[in-house]
Amino acid sequence: MALLIVFRLIAAIPIPGVDPDKLRQFFADNQLFGLISTFTGGGLTTFSLVMLGLGPYITGSIIMQLLTMIFPRLEQMYKYEGEAGRQKFNQYSRMLTVPLAMIQGYSFMILLSRQNVLSVPDLFGWINALVVIAAGSVFLMWLGELISEKNIGNGVSLLIFAGIVSGLPTSIRQSIFTYTPDKLFTYLAFIIIAVVVIAGVVYLTEAQRNIPINYARRIRGSRVFGGVSSYLPMRVNNAGVMPIIFALSILLFPGMIASFLTASKTEWLADIGRFFSGIVQNQLIYGIAYFVLVIVFTYFYTAVTFDPKSISENIQKQGGYIPGIRPGTPTTEFLKHLLNRVTLVGAIFLGLIAVMPQIVQGFTGITALTVGGTSILIVVSVALETIKALDGQLSMYEY
Repeated sequence: MALLIVFRLIAAIPIPGVDPDKLRQFFADNQLFGLISTFTGGGLTTFSLVMLGLGPYITGSIIMQLLTMIFPRLEQMYKYEGEAGRQKFNQYSRMLTVPLAMIQGYSFMILLSRQNVLSVPDLFGWINALVVIAAGSVFLMWLGELISEKNIGNGVSLLIFAGIVSGLPTSIRQSIFTYTPDKLFTYLAFIIIAVVVIAGVVYLTEAQRNIPINYARRIRGSRVFGGVSSYLPMRVNNAGVMPIIFALSILLFPGMIASFLTASKTEWLADIGRFFSGIVQNQLIYGIAYFVLVIVFTYFYTAVTFDPKSISENIQKQGGYIPGIRPGTPTTEFLKHLLNRVTLVGAIFLGLIAVMPQIVQGFTGITALTVGGTSILIVVSVALETIKALDGQLSMYEY
């Protein structure tokens, strides 16, 4: 709780040289950057020390995970060298966070200075601001890892959760003060979407496929070991909320680049920027891209966290087998086949929940629900994961 409070305090400290009124107007007129600000805990809206949130660290993690498919040495380090290999792999992700934060920070500063929102007098001011922005992202990354060390959930997810929830009181207050009878349908639609998404996420998170496992009976002297039946739980959504966060991180880049080019003084660059900006703002294209990316990242993250080969080897070493399936390679192939089918259900369901606000907006024209589905999805998933982690800690404490 103390670390989350530190995060919220830092998110309220602005970087010098920003015009607050123009900044508020900029975000009011630009829905895309309003979405980015939601996932930085509102830090971007105030142009705070942690304006980029955990975006650079998440992007660095995605790049490193993708590089494991290209470089076998990285895959060996991450999957087969144990805890030491994963720590080294994570260190590379941390190092990659710094240049990515510099690039993203510079892009935002150029964009806002061209919109007359940001005024930095000299080169030293630019360097100072960039160093502070990069330091803010690294500091948040460190806070997230400190929270993760307490074994009460993923620190990165909890910080994003805190950022989204922090805007809830303001949203409720604004909704109450701006309520008029003609907005009744909008409010009801939002409540229905929220209930459906929450119920769907809870169902999706708790659902699992139990694979029966029998253990061979072994006799040592006068004692008998094994001979029991158990099961291997295969969750429908092994990836949790990470596919949504990964998909959003990728989706936000084209919009940022388009906005950057649109503000260019070179006419042909500005035309390219406006063309791509029109594509990004098309809700149909955005929804399809979002849906596909969520499915792709669900499979990708599941492949990283659930390795059928190592699970098959562990079952065989313990003298276990799946009824009707031979140990070794056939068990691995069976688990892969089952994992692909189970993950497909989870990925499609996750994708549908993610794009549900766009579907509702397409039918009703209500723009207020665009962010709601994704925000609720992350908040509910993180809350469930944290409750499970706390229950696990309490169980260990009891033992």
